[in-house]
Amino acid sequence: MKLMRDLLHYEGYEPLETDRAEEGLLLATQYAPVLILMDIGLPGMNGFEALKHLRANVATAGIPVIAVTASVMTHDQEKIMSAGFDGYQRKPIDIDEFLETVRCIIEHSRSKRCIE
Repeated sequence: MKLMRDLLHYEGYEPLETDRAEEGLLLATQYAPVLILMDIGLPGMNGFEALKHLRANVATAGIPVIAVTASVMTHDQEKIMSAGFDGYQRKPIDIDEFLETVRCIIEHSRSKRCIE
């Protein structure tokens, strides 16, 4: 999370962060971010459940969400995309790929052409 935060700051973005899905849902409702980067393996509520809550709330339903995960098997990627995430980022992250994905999704708002 620190590396992603530092990269986003360096690129001029103003990230908000938390390590709990419940707090993230509150931040998303309060601040309406242009993009959410969500770890799948969060303590308590996992990323899949948190995404369901985001999509069910009219205030957050349209925010693009990128799953951040160490699971890179094809079936894991398919599960992530079929759950409604707008993309995924493998851990450990590839810095150039990460920044390009963030830029693309922010500029094109949920465009599937930003995803591999």
